Amino acid sequence: QVSLVEYGGGLVQAGGSLRLSCAVSARTLSSSTLGWFRQAPGKEREFVAHISWTDGGTNYADSVKGRFSISRDKAKNTVYLQMNSLKPEDTAVYYCAAAVRESVWIPPEYEYWGQGTQVTVAS
Repeated sequence: QVSLVEYGGGLVQAGGSLRLSCAVSARTLSSSTLGWFRQAPGKEREFVAHISWTDGGTNYADSVKGRFSISRDKAKNTVYLQMNSLKPEDTAVYYCAAAVRESVWIPPEYEYWGQGTQVTVAS
């Protein structure tokens, strides 16, 4: 069974921090890239960050560079998204996703998705 389960969303004041976690099932570890996306009401799902499961290489959207950090813990089969200096415009449902290919950027290239977790940043 392939599954991704996100944890850690919630309500935070602007300038605050949250850490999202994504528990990855063992069968999904055949995937090469784990990514985070977000979708705000009325907007398309957008790329936030991704990490290579093999070598830990990362990439970020310009809007979150310097504020967000993606990491993985292979022993726990978990991917994290540390979000600092949060802004109201970061409010969205955040999704964890897995792709078989390396370094993929757009939603159609990801085969597996979690159910999403809500992040709300109050001004």
